[in-house]
Amino acid sequence: MPAALRFPAEWEPQSAVLVAWPHAGTDWAERLAGVEDTYIALVAAIARFEDVVICVADDDVETYAEMRLRSNRVDMQRVRFVTVPYDDTWLRDSGPITLRDGNAFRLLDFRFTGWGGKFEAGDDDRLVERLDAQSLFRDADRAPIDFALEGGAIDTDGAGTLLTTWQCLHERHPQASREELTEKLAGWLQQDRVLWLDHGYLEGDDTDAHVDTLARFAPGDAIVFQACDDESDSHHAEFKAMADEIAALRTQDGRPYRLFPLPWARPILDGGRRLAASYANFLIVNGAVLIPAYDDEADDAAAAVMANAFPDREIVQVPCRPLIWQNGSLHCITMQLPEGLM
Repeated sequence: MPAALRFPAEWEPQSAVLVAWPHAGTDWAERLAGVEDTYIALVAAIARFEDVVICVADDDVETYAEMRLRSNRVDMQRVRFVTVPYDDTWLRDSGPITLRDGNAFRLLDFRFTGWGGKFEAGDDDRLVERLDAQSLFRDADRAPIDFALEGGAIDTDGAGTLLTTWQCLHERHPQASREELTEKLAGWLQQDRVLWLDHGYLEGDDTDAHVDTLARFAPGDAIVFQACDDESDSHHAEFKAMADEIAALRTQDGRPYRLFPLPWARPILDGGRRLAASYANFLIVNGAVLIPAYDDEADDAAAAVMANAFPDREIVQVPCRPLIWQNGSLHCITMQLPEGLM
């Protein structure tokens, strides 16, 4: 792989954000109306700043989605539909992980196994291949990689450092050592080093501790991470251990990271099941950061933390309570496409 290829940070310029519209053939069917409202709010928020590419299952889904978006006064000049089969809408994990070399791109097409075989994923595993076949991307070559890796499991600072969790990668590849996984990830993703977190999890999460629910890089050698200050909460000890791990991390030149702990939402239950509500599952777009809101008193405090971590960007809250019913949030249903790729 050419040495000039690099994995851009999410805060670098983007051409669009990729999403997939929920419909009755997805796992959202039982509560479709609520999740549609979230998607409308999300697309409206993204379209204020850049284009949105919406995957739709067929013409009927496209017609319906367009009607809902137009009726909510979304800027349709910034919306593009593409018809493609998909099992579900978690495009962070099935969409393309994009490297760039100037104005040329490489779409890393890792295996998507439904988070270790938990769910059917045949169409999702072919999503990148099918999008590429429709000439959606410009100056890009697709690189199939026979290795299970989800986009939500990794985060990069765009300067050669990758952040991930041991629990997830070990769950997907139990026979591989940390050294082996480090070498593979660094090679495929053009990273100088891989930082591993051994702690941190969310009840209700079925991704095996994706890092995008726990800790994320921010510009200027910063890390934004989910904290838990409620000593009575079952998460407290694990998140305290994760916070200590993050505090011990160092930049490539040996300095501590600037740290931005996020507040903790009160437990959200669904029929007695704890839902995975994390403010770390935010989405960066051109000029803004979109942050989940859960109808909780901590929502505004989380937005204030993000404003400090991203002082040059507008902070936009998106109602995400319907998403956590299916164990994910805002970042999980999106994939940014770097500037020039479209």
